[in-house]
Formats: sequence, structure tokens, C-alpha cells
Amino acid sequence: MALADPVQEAARLMRICNACRYCEGHCAVFPAMELRVAFPERDLRYLANLCHGCGACFHHCQYAPPHEFGVNVPRVFDELRRDTWARHAWPRFLAPLLARSGGASLAAAGVSAVALAAAGALLAGPSALRPHAGAGAFYEVVPHDVLVAVFGAAFLWAGLAMAMAYRSFRREAGDPGEAVPAAAHRRAAADSATLRYLDGGGGGCTYPGERPSAARRRWHHVVFYGFLLCFAATCTAAVLDALGHRAPHPWWSAPVLLGSTGGAGLVAGSIGLLVLRARSDAAPFPRAGMDAAFLALLLLTAVTGFLVLFFRATAAMGVLLLVHLGVVLGLFVTLPYGKFVHALYRYAALARWAVERARPPPAAPPE
Repeated sequence: MALADPVQEAARLMRICNACRYCEGHCAVFPAMELRVAFPERDLRYLANLCHGCGACFHHCQYAPPHEFGVNVPRVFDELRRDTWARHAWPRFLAPLLARSGGASLAAAGVSAVALAAAGALLAGPSALRPHAGAGAFYEVVPHDVLVAVFGAAFLWAGLAMAMAYRSFRREAGDPGEAVPAAAHRRAAADSATLRYLDGGGGGCTYPGERPSAARRRWHHVVFYGFLLCFAATCTAAVLDALGHRAPHPWWSAPVLLGSTGGAGLVAGSIGLLVLRARSDAAPFPRAGMDAAFLALLLLTAVTGFLVLFFRATAAMGVLLLVHLGVVLGLFVTLPYGKFVHALYRYAALARWAVERARPPPAAPPE
């Protein structure tokens, strides 16, 4: 059940936690909390995005439900995070997509696939259904200029929307007028790349259940680096295309090797996280459609990519290529309005935490 006011509930929990301080070794949230004696809304939204949802504080809390205090930090912070993402979505009129991003993401992928299939049928005609071979075969299905225009526009739109959302959140949750030094950015990047705080303080997440486990962290790594490898494959293919080497590329080429490795990571990691999600304790970890839809899109992206690779010399290549491109386009269009945005806000929160922990401790009052 959604909270009437997640900000007020988060403030209540932080006052209880700040008096207890049992969980200060679990993650960055509680040391950051202990630097405060009051919890204005901007700080609560910062703390909520600093939380990685490892679940350790819930399973180790003496005041968790059914205690009358009802302390459930992961659940409340999850709701406050999603509210924060919608609050800073750009442009604002698309903010409701975040509340319905599960269906919206899959619908966008479906619409994109149908639209590209229709465009391919109109542009390529019957030739889209015959076998294609050799360099440039993909462009016999969808012309090169059309691909560049459509995916270039989608990529620029997603980048602009996420940059504006990041800027808005930094203005609200950051220290007013204080720039983030390069050292803090380096620390935040290292913490993000290693998922440092997704370990429950060292023993692993209490996810999907109360027993600590490193499974969630491992599968997150597999998905994250699989995604980066697929992105690197796309960039490499673009460079080769600019040099006159047209797709599809040979099996031993850099785009195929990078994309295949990354695709395998997306398949394994997405399935692993979906299985953990299905087994997770719903008390601290609400099963939001946003999470499942994003993982499903990543999985569909990888699977359809492999189908194009394996059947690219057959008559099915044209249809499979259009479906794959539609899924990828849907993924890019919905990146600013789905679970992917958590990476932006969490990075901003980690950067602020790097600034805070680098400050000298306050001087002790004179006796």
C-alpha cells in the first residue's frame, strides 16, 4: 500500500534510527544520517537515493514490523526514491510514465517494433523477406540514413532528458552553491562501478530473504557490464561503418565479439535478477513493475540480438532485425522514465556522500 506522505514517514524513521544507530555499519545511509540532527525533505530525498536497498537494516532491526514503531527503511526509501524520480523527470508532463513505467516501457518497445516493421516493409518491400548476405545487408532492410536519424534522435533525447533530471536533482539534494570536486566524482564512480554498498556491510544483501547472499550483487554486475559491452559493440560498429565497413560484421569482428559477450551477460544477469525478485521477501522489497519491465527489455534486447546473429543469412533476418531494432528503440526511448534512472540519482547521492565524508569532523565544544 502506498504511503500517504513518504517524506513524513521517512523523517519519522530517520529520527528513530538516529537514536538507535545499530545499523551504522551496513551502508552509507546511516553514517550520512548521523551527520544530521534534523531531516528536511531535500536531505531525505538524498538519503533515499543513497540507499541501495540491500535489506540488511530491515532484517537486523529490533523495531521492524510487527513492532509498534514499524520501522521499514528499505520499503519507505523505495517509495520516496520513485517519488523523487517522478519529481525531477524531464519534461515534467512525462513524469506519470515513471508511475506506470512497467507497462509503458513494454508498450513503447512493442510500438517501436511495429513502427519499424511497417517502415521496413514500405522502404524495402518484398526484399526484406529474402536472404541477405555480405556487407551492407542490414541496410537493404532499413536504409542506413533512416537508422542513423531514428536512433540518433532517440539517443540524444534520452541523454538530454537524463541530463536535465540529474541537474534538477543535484540542485535540490546537493549542497547549495557547492561544486563537487573531481576526487568526489572519482570516489562516486568507483563506488558505483563496484556496487560497494550492495553488500549489507560485508556479508551480502539479505535478499531475496533474511540470509545474507552476494547473489544480487553478482547478477547486478553481470547485467551492468553486459550492458556496457553491448554499448561498446554499438559504438565500435558505428566507427567501422564510418570507415566503410558495413554491417553485418564477421563473427570474429570486435562488434560481434563485444556484443555476444555483453548479450550473454544481459541474458544471464536479467534472468538471475528476475528469479531473485520472484523469490524476494515482499515486506522490504516491493515487486514494482518498473523493475521487471526494465529487466524484460534488457532480456528481449539480448535475445532478439542473438536471433539476428544466428539467422542473419536466412530469409528470417529482415523480420528479426526489425523486431530487434524496435526493442532497442523502445529501450532507449524509455530509459529516462524507467528503472535505469536509479543509476543517475544514486551516482549524485554517492558524489554528495563523498563530499560529506571528506570534510573534517566538527570540533568538539569547549569544556
